[in-house]
Amino acid sequence: MGARSLTGRRELLDAARAELTARPGVLFHGPLGIGKSMLVAALTASLAAHAPSGGTVLHCSPAEEDARLPFVGLVDLFARVPESCPETLAPEPRAALRAALLRGAEPADGRGRLAVRVAVLGVLRTLAATGPVVLVLDGLQWLDDHTAEVLAFAVRRLGDLDIRVVAAERVADGEQPERPHCCPPGTLELPVPPLTDDDVARLLRTGTGTDLPPSVLRAIQDTAAGNPLYALELGRAAALRGPGPVAFGPTPPVPRRLRALLLDETRTLPETARRTLLVTSAATRPDLTLLRAAGLPDPAADLAEAERLGVAATDTDGTVRFRHPLIRAAVYADATESERRQAHALLARVLREPVEQARHLAHARPHEDENTARTLMSAAEHARRDGALGTACELAGLAARRTPGDRPADRADRLLAAAEYACDAGQREEAAEAAEAVLAESDSARRRVRARLVLLRNAGQALEGAHALIQDGLRDAVGDPGAEAPLHHWAAVRGLLCGELEEAAGHARRAAGQAAVAGDTETRIGALATLARVRSLAGDPVAAEAALEGALALAGGADGGPQSWRLIRMRAILALDSDRVTEAAEQVGQLLPAIEELAGVEEVMATLVALTRIQVRAGHCHEALHTAARCSRAMAEAAPALYAVALAAAAGGTAEEARRLAEQAVRASEADGDRLFLLRSLAVLGQAGLLAGDPRGAASAVEALQRVRELGTAMCAADPPVLHWYGDLAEALVLLGETDEAGAVLREARARVTGDTPGSALAALERAEGLREARSGRAKDGAARLRAAADRLRHLPLPAELVRTLIALGAVERRSRRRSAARAVLGEALQTATRIGAAPLAARARDELSRLDAGDRSGEAGAGRPELTPTEARIAELVGGGATNREVAAKLFISVKTVEGTLSRVYRKVGVRSRTALAHAMAVAVIASGSAVDSGGDDGQGGPPGPAVLVSRSSRTPAHHALDTRR
Repeated sequence: MGARSLTGRRELLDAARAELTARPGVLFHGPLGIGKSMLVAALTASLAAHAPSGGTVLHCSPAEEDARLPFVGLVDLFARVPESCPETLAPEPRAALRAALLRGAEPADGRGRLAVRVAVLGVLRTLAATGPVVLVLDGLQWLDDHTAEVLAFAVRRLGDLDIRVVAAERVADGEQPERPHCCPPGTLELPVPPLTDDDVARLLRTGTGTDLPPSVLRAIQDTAAGNPLYALELGRAAALRGPGPVAFGPTPPVPRRLRALLLDETRTLPETARRTLLVTSAATRPDLTLLRAAGLPDPAADLAEAERLGVAATDTDGTVRFRHPLIRAAVYADATESERRQAHALLARVLREPVEQARHLAHARPHEDENTARTLMSAAEHARRDGALGTACELAGLAARRTPGDRPADRADRLLAAAEYACDAGQREEAAEAAEAVLAESDSARRRVRARLVLLRNAGQALEGAHALIQDGLRDAVGDPGAEAPLHHWAAVRGLLCGELEEAAGHARRAAGQAAVAGDTETRIGALATLARVRSLAGDPVAAEAALEGALALAGGADGGPQSWRLIRMRAILALDSDRVTEAAEQVGQLLPAIEELAGVEEVMATLVALTRIQVRAGHCHEALHTAARCSRAMAEAAPALYAVALAAAAGGTAEEARRLAEQAVRASEADGDRLFLLRSLAVLGQAGLLAGDPRGAASAVEALQRVRELGTAMCAADPPVLHWYGDLAEALVLLGETDEAGAVLREARARVTGDTPGSALAALERAEGLREARSGRAKDGAARLRAAADRLRHLPLPAELVRTLIALGAVERRSRRRSAARAVLGEALQTATRIGAAPLAARARDELSRLDAGDRSGEAGAGRPELTPTEARIAELVGGGATNREVAAKLFISVKTVEGTLSRVYRKVGVRSRTALAHAMAVAVIASGSAVDSGGDDGQGGPPGPAVLVSRSSRTPAHHALDTRR
């Protein structure tokens, strides 16, 4: 049983296996090809694999032609029953069974039917006495009536025998099985549902050994409707046709053997009924009114015949529906090419809706024709205005194929339109195919530039390798400001993403200048917006605001329509970075509805990512999780989407989830060469490490945030988020005891502070400084700094930042034995974190409060004994056990220098001067500690400061208890 067979079915199989531990049987049911037999085989194999030796499996799998043959199912079931088994039966049942199995003559009296039933029950009891028995009935719908009656008699009388039934029955969609009586009472009936689109994609990839083009895959997913047999047949047929554009018509081609399976009875219908079905299959929304208008004499009567065969049905409002999308495709594929053209011509004459009329016209005239091509382009523009971008791409592509060969310029323009519509719809493969065709065929420099612009848009965040594409475009565009301007703009965007900020600023200015010469307002606006983003990242908010205001003036202000969307979003991010969170939320909140209705997928994604950032900072953690999930649905594998879901998880999910998602975002950004989102993703990874609250988490945070520091320095990044990340790095270093390095980081950050630095960034640095002071033994000074940071944050709409600071302050106050002060700030932190849905921070606050309560209960029982931080206690334990400094560093993911400095502090606290003396002191302390109660542990946000840091009860050794001071 291969993995391919069970794609999307593991959960159902596990449920069936679990149910069979308490039930006598499982009956899978569903339509043809849904996967019932695969499930029966997999479940039977699982039962056999787990059964003790001596078990028996009796199997029958009848076909349609077997249904009229008496006892053929019984013959199959008893094929593996030893000849000696029926010999234990009484003479009359034994004779009747032998006759049913065609091994002897039928008894002369009229009791043969009862005798066979008794004999089968007797054989099953005999087999069950020697081990478990599994009856496999795959295809109950074709089981002959004689066997069905015998089984119905026997299964009602199995009692407590170790006999299980695994069965499958084909039923129409939504129907119930008709032969559950062939299974024991209490059998679980399990409908087999359709596969999801993702499961179908995985099944096709495995079953065909190739990745089908997206348009082909979507057509197969729609037509198969989750049926694995149908999907594989359609996929294999598509794979055999090989690469290249495929014009499906309204449905994908259906292979001959699948048509034969589905249309056996349909082909017997009268010619008029078959013609009506064909026109119905060609229409997108068929109903009786449309069919009559198309000139069909009596479509209702024709469709009544089709309904009798279960092919199609007519609703009370006259709408016609095929029983399954594949039947529609099979009916269409079974007609001749001439018949299909005639059907489309009928529909093109009566339809007035531009898109549908153009589609039918294209299929009625599958040859080069300029009038048809113009009609298709007009319909494509209509679809684009309605927001149906995928349809617009399809129609423009059809228009290009219908363009006569002596009009290459028109064909190129139509291909470019198709490529641009595909880009807007997020259909990257279709966009690339059309643009590459123009590059290969066109001798127009401006059209080749336009094609390259499509490919640049198509690259998404992965612009690092696009340098040659831009340079080739600029060579084509020499002397043409209208063509050069957008290419310089893309060079600016590439420089921004790759961290080449000065180069990006130069390209943005040049793009804006050339766009002004060319009268290209849209590109000029985009270039100024990019310049604003570059200057903001470089820490020059005044220049950023100036560029942004210039762009907004050109766009007509905030009400300038699509041209102003990016500018409004950019202005919101600048407001966010300046702590004007409410203003940012209002701007993006008003922008999102318009973008979702009218914009392409890139605009929607960028706006959702911005909204997630705003919601996280505003403390709307539940809303951030919801918005990030929408990002993931839009472009699940894109680095911005992964960053957004990681950021939201760090705010309202769990530290472990945030770490996992941030690592994915880092990998995606690295693959794209996108340093902008790499910075952000690494910063979230660092925050996740701090949330973990242990040395390992702190070590991973330091590693991630050191990369942020290095990347930011290389990019000359100096915007407010960078200062926040410096503060996080300093906190992580303090947690590891590397207070000197933390001080160096904070000095470097302070050198970047200007008069425009927002209060939240100053508070983040003050929090890190306070933790460093407390960890260095200056708890009073550290607490004062933390209170100052908290006071600053109370005047800002940043509740999550306030909670972080309060937890840090509470930890310092607790370790300074200021329990009332600690309880007050920790209570405020917990209340605020709970209110905003900041689950990780709420857990941290509860943890600190529990340590405070433990200290209250233990009183001063441990007074006088030296207290060690978690890192100090762990290092002391390892060194006392004989580990070298290098071994300790490797074990704890810290530097040897940190081990040496920490060990010096341990010696001073314990009052020893050597490793041997330390080991002895720890042993004595263990003996003296008795049943002292632990009073708390370290953490990542507020845990590092002061010599009173404690470790959690679950991770402590007796030596930890002995060396800590009880509070």
